[in-house]
Amino acid sequence: MKTISASTFFMKRVFPFLMLVPVAGAFAAITHVPPGRSFNAMVLLPLLFVAVIVVVIYRKMIWDLADEVKDGGSYLLVRRGSIEVRVQLAEIINVSMSQYTNPPRLSLRLAKPCKLGDEIVFMPTRQGLGLNPFTRNPVAEDLMQRVDRARREQR
Repeated sequence: MKTISASTFFMKRVFPFLMLVPVAGAFAAITHVPPGRSFNAMVLLPLLFVAVIVVVIYRKMIWDLADEVKDGGSYLLVRRGSIEVRVQLAEIINVSMSQYTNPPRLSLRLAKPCKLGDEIVFMPTRQGLGLNPFTRNPVAEDLMQRVDRARREQR
């Protein structure tokens, strides 16, 4: 079986830490008040705002990504956390790629919901250096053609 998803370890585990550590450091620096001076709590509002924005973006763009997707020919083996699901290509309604986001996201809309829901989203592997943002992702193109073929054969 060929793995068609990029590793999400950095994006799901390391990235949130790297984004929130500077906010926590700034929070600690601002709340450290020398003796004899007063503290203005309004100074913390921008930090709180940044922390909320980071968490919202993380939840919207990264949290729902599958950890690993393997191509088994007529099916995909999808793992997110401890949940592993086998999805037949004929059960996929739509394949869509949002390549102008970071990370790039490939979404699979399912005919019937599975343990992971009715949509599976993952970061597809990149081919080459990825220097041209206007090229189509080969993983997405291949899946679109194979899903269409599988759905036609099922009828």
